[in-house]
Amino acid sequence: QVQLVESGGGLVQAGGSLRLSCAASGRTFSSSAMGWFRQAPGNEREFVAAISWNGALKYYVDSVKGRFTISRDNAKNTVHLQMNSLKPEDTAVYYCAAKSTYGSGLNYYNSADSYDYWGQGTQVTVSS
Repeated sequence: QVQLVESGGGLVQAGGSLRLSCAASGRTFSSSAMGWFRQAPGNEREFVAAISWNGALKYYVDSVKGRFTISRDNAKNTVHLQMNSLKPEDTAVYYCAAKSTYGSGLNYYNSADSYDYWGQGTQVTVSS
């Protein structure tokens, strides 16, 4: 069992930065793939970024490449999403997710249905 708690959301002007954190509890964190997803009002949940259990593999949705960076610290059971050059279209509730199966390739990491555990979400609002 993994419990996830996100933090770091808030209100920021376009062009600004935020760093989201996801604190995980449970012994399986270090062997879990981690993902960040987001959901804007009226939209489906969207894949943002993911990282393999050891940090060797990282994947991003095209719209955030070059602006967002995912990282993890297995010693501290945390995963981060550094978000730079934020745009109003990045406004959404951001969710951290975890799964304990192994795989590779974008299709393995970007499917929300394949994740077992989810946090409660943190709101990110980017004003223009």
